Amino acid sequence: MPRHIRKGDTVIVTKGASKGVVGEILRVIDEGERVVVKGANIRTMHIKPTQQRPQGTILKEEGPIHASNVSPVVDGKPSRVRFVSKPDGSKSRLAARGGKELHKLRGATKKK
Repeated sequence: MPRHIRKGDTVIVTKGASKGVVGEILRVIDEGERVVVKGANIRTMHIKPTQQRPQGTILKEEGPIHASNVSPVVDGKPSRVRFVSKPDGSKSRLAARGGKELHKLRGATKKK
């Protein structure tokens, strides 16, 4: 099944503790249908002191969010996605809000 979002897309978080955060997709995790959005779902990890880091450290990094909880951003608002086949056989993703083309799909060619 095609995904409505891809790595590099600008999305808005629509549900959860990070609701309203706009960021870029850093990674898409196939297992569990999750994505990592820059600036959303920040997790804090406390690292114990070691010989290399005698002070220890606190790391803050983004955690994964389910793909259904994010939507592409068009004109500052979330939008659904439509998949359109063009006459030359290529496929593209269109935003339902305004009809803007989000990204062409790679590897989509017309069958002979």
